[in-house]
Amino acid sequence: MCFWKCAVRAYVKPDGQLWKLEGNPDDPLTSGRLCPRGTGGIGMYTDPDRLTTPLIRTEARGEQVFREASWDEALGYIADKLEQIKVEHGPECMAMFYHGSGGGWFKQLLKAYGSVNVAAPSYAQCRGPREVAFQVTYGQGVGSPENTDIENARCLVLIGSHLGENMHNSQVQEFSRAVGKGAEVIVVDPRFSTAAGKAKHWLPIRPSTDLALLLAWIHVVIEEELYDADYVERYTYGFEQLAESVRGNTPEWAWPITGIEPHVIRETARAMGRAAPAVVVHPGRHVTWYGDDTQRSRAVAILNALFGAWGQRGGFYESARASVPRYPYPEVAPPERDWRTALGDRYPMASLALAHELCDAAMPWPVEPCDLKGWLVYGTNLPLTLPDFRAVEEKIHELDLLAVVDVLPAEITGWADVVLPEAAYLERGDDLRLSTYKVPSIALRDPVVPAVGDSKPGWWIAKQLSEKMGLGEHFPFEDLDEYLSTRLAGTGVTLAELRDKGVVQTAQPPIYWDEGVPPAFATPSGKIELYSNLLAEQGFDAIPTYTDHEKPPPGMFRLLYGRSPVHTFGRTTNNPMLLEIEDTNQVWINADAAADLGIAHGDWVTLENQDGVVSNSARAKVTQRIRGDAVYLVHGFGHRQPQMAASFNKGIDDAQLTTRYARDPIMGGTGMRVNFVSVRKEVA
Repeated sequence: MCFWKCAVRAYVKPDGQLWKLEGNPDDPLTSGRLCPRGTGGIGMYTDPDRLTTPLIRTEARGEQVFREASWDEALGYIADKLEQIKVEHGPECMAMFYHGSGGGWFKQLLKAYGSVNVAAPSYAQCRGPREVAFQVTYGQGVGSPENTDIENARCLVLIGSHLGENMHNSQVQEFSRAVGKGAEVIVVDPRFSTAAGKAKHWLPIRPSTDLALLLAWIHVVIEEELYDADYVERYTYGFEQLAESVRGNTPEWAWPITGIEPHVIRETARAMGRAAPAVVVHPGRHVTWYGDDTQRSRAVAILNALFGAWGQRGGFYESARASVPRYPYPEVAPPERDWRTALGDRYPMASLALAHELCDAAMPWPVEPCDLKGWLVYGTNLPLTLPDFRAVEEKIHELDLLAVVDVLPAEITGWADVVLPEAAYLERGDDLRLSTYKVPSIALRDPVVPAVGDSKPGWWIAKQLSEKMGLGEHFPFEDLDEYLSTRLAGTGVTLAELRDKGVVQTAQPPIYWDEGVPPAFATPSGKIELYSNLLAEQGFDAIPTYTDHEKPPPGMFRLLYGRSPVHTFGRTTNNPMLLEIEDTNQVWINADAAADLGIAHGDWVTLENQDGVVSNSARAKVTQRIRGDAVYLVHGFGHRQPQMAASFNKGIDDAQLTTRYARDPIMGGTGMRVNFVSVRKEVA
């Protein structure tokens, strides 16, 4: 349900009924506390709309006509289709899309089949640009959870990062502690977010101009010598080139671009300098905005380096991870063709498959043409996840196979040939949780209640399907206990101990340089690269430079979107418990702009984007807490799937309006804040 994967204790009444959930106090990621969607997880178990039996489509794709099937028949159908694709086209013409820890079982299945075309939309549609940017700069990404030492920061800078609304558990708790200790918070956001309510400085920036502000900050830091000169001298490469590059990026230059006055730019830069090295310019999570996102994230990485924050308490620590060996699966020969082959020279810094590229209706291979013929989709609702739902649906029509594994009948299941119902996380065992954080730990997911209907855990589905395909040797364990015990052998932690405690913390390594972590950077220069020869060799700017972006046409607004503290995107907006708290979204619109349109707070409105796509209706939230050139929606509402009865047609789906996107030329991410909408009041 959430990539934080908080460890939970479930309480069950004597009659077997789930009573409540709470955080495991031994879990360093939760400290015993859960967010609303964590405590409301029982609602996923009790959701009356859940998938409970395998389904096979009986009419044309999208007609939503299915019949119930046995597991034997459903798995046999998929196995036969996969064999047909392999014989006629090659196994590389099969792809998988996934989200969530349970996807690992199906990645292993696809690898055994002969394909590594596996994509998590969270890479190209969310976090990829910042991972590439920090990799280029420091030789490593920031990971998940990010290695930000927020609780010890004396200054925290959030650029479009909605802490308190995204409810990333440990970071929200650290944010609260930092604020309690007097940390100076700077929030850059066109909207007055929850985090902005805790900030000393709110900078309501003009959307799409964040890189100009970052370059102006770097200019001030260098001009006023706010940087850590010793740190820069010892650990960085390219300072002189950086100083020359930003010479003209003065606050006065940035003012007409960003709308942020020069004295504010200087004041906030000085606040960061005073706090250094205990300063975090947060790298964010969802950073695919305008198509130049890797370079914007590069500027964030560079700014942190100038303050000497990397490796320091209150800056960025070295993540700790429990040492647990991988399961010894049989070796598999690498395929002759894969997603990287298909990309050719495009997006040279992409380190993982790009979901939207695998979704492309015509993806030619340089050596031999091969459109993708089959998709396996695990736990990700592609029509609400990938940009331009029209292209997604067009590609689906051309597939020979679409198999979906999910808990709920989301939009993607309506297009499937076969739907396989997975047991919810409270009903199934799964792989070990080995999250990176300050304290390394091993956590166990174990079923606490029986699975609803005929739903099955993901490991069982993948193993049974492998046997149907004649690939059973690639899942050589008898059951999950054998798999887990094999992984834990030699770690000093037993499966029985994990079952008793849920979470076991392992030995604490040093996480800061002054504790013994050696400064080391896996970059070509062996230093923090303010100037990147690697990018220059690929034909990109070695130092970020600002490029102007298209502004909203007259009468239109830039469409912005974000998170709710109650929901995990569209995964929980059908949850009956959480719907009692928040059952729809609203259209945030500036009060002056609303007055010009004759819209009052609470009026029903619809949105129409630049390509003529018209949304459902939702209430207007008329407020001064957003700029007049943008509107804002919480993502995950507006489901178009009638089988999700509790959420059907409630609110507006921002993904439906995201029919345009700007591709990041460095790593291929999809900048999705390039869509514009008009707002229309509904007439009674």
